Amino acid sequence: MKTIQDKTFDEERALFGSDGTEVVSCRFDGPADGESALKESRNIKARDCFFNLRYPFWHDSHAEISGCEMTGLCRAALWYSDDIEITDTKMHGIKALRECSDISIENCDIVSPEFGWFVHGINMKDSSAESEYFMMRSDHLAFDNVSLKGKYSFQYISDSVFTNCNFDTKDAFWHAKNVLVKDSVIKGEYLAWYCENVTFENCIISGTQPLCYCKGLKLINCRMEQADLAFEKSEVEADIVTEVISIKNPKSGIIRVLKVGEIIMDDPDAKGIVEEKES
Repeated sequence: MKTIQDKTFDEERALFGSDGTEVVSCRFDGPADGESALKESRNIKARDCFFNLRYPFWHDSHAEISGCEMTGLCRAALWYSDDIEITDTKMHGIKALRECSDISIENCDIVSPEFGWFVHGINMKDSSAESEYFMMRSDHLAFDNVSLKGKYSFQYISDSVFTNCNFDTKDAFWHAKNVLVKDSVIKGEYLAWYCENVTFENCIISGTQPLCYCKGLKLINCRMEQADLAFEKSEVEADIVTEVISIKNPKSGIIRVLKVGEIIMDDPDAKGIVEEKES
């Protein structure tokens, strides 16, 4: 493997089409303001590098990125790439990781609006993210110990599993399909409306009007905090070990709850059953 070390590149397509190259302690920055430094590359290792220019990893395959920094000026850092391993890296540019596949992310710090759109297969662990529209229309996600500060996260995702995560995000999991969330904390407003076959197990769920218009929804041994007007028009099987402020017009199924402040059943099509459990 060829090694390029301690160099600075600012020209357009500086290392375009590289194959079998290790790039160590290099800077992609400078007055020429060139784009697409490693576009169309294969079998790349980028270690301890500084990326301050746009589009460095487009149409790449088989890459390892470790100990790097992608600044806010490093826009759209990874698009149309596959088989990428990213570790110990700051990803701070907008629109990173779009239309990629088979991605591994570990111990990374992500600050990137519109991160992870149309991605197929991400394993993410021990990482933090701040993103408004996070993982839009992606599938086969496997997250472990990931914290997120977001807004409209995981919309239209499918076939995914999240464990030991902490999500502070409104409107999360809208239209999600075939998703399991375990041992996690989910804080936000209007959680998971219109989702299908989504299960929350051993989770803490907080925020107003959660889990409405759902199909095949399951809650297993979950806590709900500051949750009101929950489960409206939803098909749901739920076991909740705390009090819920109010439940409104569940469409079908059984909701077993420690205590409920108010049950609102003013829709003739609401056939769901709410049962208070013995404490």
